[in-house]
Amino acid sequence: MDFVELEAVEGLRWSWNSWPASKSETTGLIIPLSIMCTPLALMEGKGSELPILPYDPLLCTRCGAVLNPYARLDYQSRIWYCPFCSQRNPFPRSYSGIADTNLPAELFPTYSTVEYANNNIIHRTSSSSSSFSSSNSLLQLQAATPTATAADSRGFGPAFVFVVDISSSEDELRALKNELLLVLDQLPDNTFVALVTFDSMVYLHDLAYSHCSRVFMFHGDRQISSNQTRKFLNIGGRTQQHQVHIGQTPIVPKQGFLLPISECEFSITAAIEEIHSTSKFRSGTRPLRSTGAAISAALGLLECCLMNTGSRIMVFTSGPATLGPGVVVDSDLRQAMRTHHDIIHGHARLHDKSCSFYKQVSKRLSDASVVLDLFACSLDQVGAAELREPVQRSGGFMILAESFGSDQFRKCLGLLFKRDDEGYLKMNFDATIEIVTTKDVKICGALGPCVSLKTKNSLVSETEIGEGGTCMWKLNTLTDKTCIAFFFQVSDEQKIQPGSAFLIQFITRYRQGNMGLRKRVTTAARRWVANHSTDIAAGFDQEAAASVMARLAILRAETCYARDVIRWLDDTLIRFTSKFGDYVPEDPSSFRLSSNFSLYPQFMFHLRRSQFIDLCNTTPDETAFFRLMLNREGVVGSLIMIQPTLFQYSFDGPPVPVLLDIHSVCPDFILLFDSFFHVVIHYGSKIAQWRKLGYDKDPNHENFRKLLEAPELDAEQLVAERVPVPKVIRCDQHGSQARFLLAKLNPSVTQNSTYTDGSDIIFTDDLSLQVFLDQLQVLAVQG
Repeated sequence: MDFVELEAVEGLRWSWNSWPASKSETTGLIIPLSIMCTPLALMEGKGSELPILPYDPLLCTRCGAVLNPYARLDYQSRIWYCPFCSQRNPFPRSYSGIADTNLPAELFPTYSTVEYANNNIIHRTSSSSSSFSSSNSLLQLQAATPTATAADSRGFGPAFVFVVDISSSEDELRALKNELLLVLDQLPDNTFVALVTFDSMVYLHDLAYSHCSRVFMFHGDRQISSNQTRKFLNIGGRTQQHQVHIGQTPIVPKQGFLLPISECEFSITAAIEEIHSTSKFRSGTRPLRSTGAAISAALGLLECCLMNTGSRIMVFTSGPATLGPGVVVDSDLRQAMRTHHDIIHGHARLHDKSCSFYKQVSKRLSDASVVLDLFACSLDQVGAAELREPVQRSGGFMILAESFGSDQFRKCLGLLFKRDDEGYLKMNFDATIEIVTTKDVKICGALGPCVSLKTKNSLVSETEIGEGGTCMWKLNTLTDKTCIAFFFQVSDEQKIQPGSAFLIQFITRYRQGNMGLRKRVTTAARRWVANHSTDIAAGFDQEAAASVMARLAILRAETCYARDVIRWLDDTLIRFTSKFGDYVPEDPSSFRLSSNFSLYPQFMFHLRRSQFIDLCNTTPDETAFFRLMLNREGVVGSLIMIQPTLFQYSFDGPPVPVLLDIHSVCPDFILLFDSFFHVVIHYGSKIAQWRKLGYDKDPNHENFRKLLEAPELDAEQLVAERVPVPKVIRCDQHGSQARFLLAKLNPSVTQNSTYTDGSDIIFTDDLSLQVFLDQLQVLAVQG
């Protein structure tokens, strides 16, 4: 089974699928032991849907691991032995009928991943909980799952606070209001909503007051705490912040600012319709925006109302904060927006203070299980670089678009508020991921949209990578695409027997959009192998390794210069190829890499010159957005970001993949380029000329019309379900928009080339891939 097929079953991609049996040998692997985990990945490789089990999981009384197919069973004594810690655990009375021919679903060898529906939500009948009827028990359990949910019985749904920048222009606000009204129409009746608008002041709308519009105003230049918000709004007090536990009904204090949409649909619709621009054009100044104060007020409202079971603060803005906490730039237009150069050299005097404020906001978001989303629609920067930490750590959504009227913004908002077959929002909230390992494996940390809960035990390593020092992480939201990179090391405390197996279990608890609680458990096994075993090399997943190294690179880029990050990537690659290459020392021409290593160097070539590392021609906001997306995307999406795909369309046959190289640009071809963030349809000069002459409208040139249609249809499929929706660009060879493609192509022909063979050239001083690989071979064989 290859790595992609394994991912379809487990939702996991391992950089190394066989681990050395000693700590010293794992250090020599250069690339760390890591797993790219997509906790809610859609299971595709089993021939049936993921089993939803309407009963509680059995936990080991010592290590907390969940019963799984690798447990050893004693049917006669009704005992199971934990495969992680060897603890003897008794089966409860409901498992009295267990036998080889009568197993519950969690013990099926083919079900390494199962999902449990919480017992407080899904009530079992005595028959379904007391016994299993041979191999059909799983089907019966699925059929027994009731359709009624917690939301039906409690009448409680997620909460959304819409934070709208009314300093935007009237045209922008008109487009935004239309989209917000469409969103309100899609919300289930039990969804809570609130509305905050802001300019130089922050306005919190009282949705329960139906006689006329009533708002509470906050000064935009002040930072207000949760307690100050509660006192100012006169919301019922509380003794302490606490998490709503399983089976508890969240209590929303009596107030009029956060209400179910069924109770305030008219008032919030009227409030949105009445929003108008307060921006008055004054020469030489920027509008006064108190973005930070507005976010703080919205968060304070959710904290006061104990809405810590599923909430989102959705900020819609079209300019930078110029007032109050989180200010990005002065209102005076003579003060330019900060650049990468300003930030790196300490000339952005507002940057550090703003980042410090949003770091505090990030902590509050995590404590209250609130997600922060940023919808920034502007031709200029809005301060996304400063806002990146709270958006990323809360798992929030970020989009940088040109206008609220753009297709990109509308499609993104529509995809975010999609509903399932039962009418509930396809969103998940308030999640945790816990890892249990066998005693020989230590947990180092995680990189992704998560926060360490600092839960330490004997499985936690002293070495920390990213969010470390824990075996449990918190995620304020989680989708079926959210991917976390976890890092491990081998313990040196005891001798490991090569050939034996080790286990890693991921326990993901989360709350669905209907407020129902779920627990998904994935248990994966791999083998220890002897040092220098060929199994180590055979188990290397170069695609997963490239994704992991990309996350480590952007983590390093937060505190290091770009040239130092590139130097680190190069040094790592040289040591890696030197160890795993096959060559005669000091003879570069003898250098070879086996097939499962051969693509890794070119992944690193494209990564080191990508927008994630190279800051030229990007703004701080764009860099923040790109890195935020890379830090949560799975292996396939990450690779498209690192090394985009390129397909060629011609009259000769169906589209074919071609090299990401300037030689692929030809007058007779159409190219479809996908860099995840942009999808470019590039017309060769002859194709563009025929299109301008209208040949596609001539019935005698039906083949040409079909040729033009093919990349358009494929581009539609690429952008259909991707979030954020890529920007689709159509350009002609030698046109200005072609820069989006040319910037990513391998510059095998440049202005310095002596022989161009009629090819287009790229004006650059960058190394070509071939020169890069030649130099790598020279350095690798030096040992």
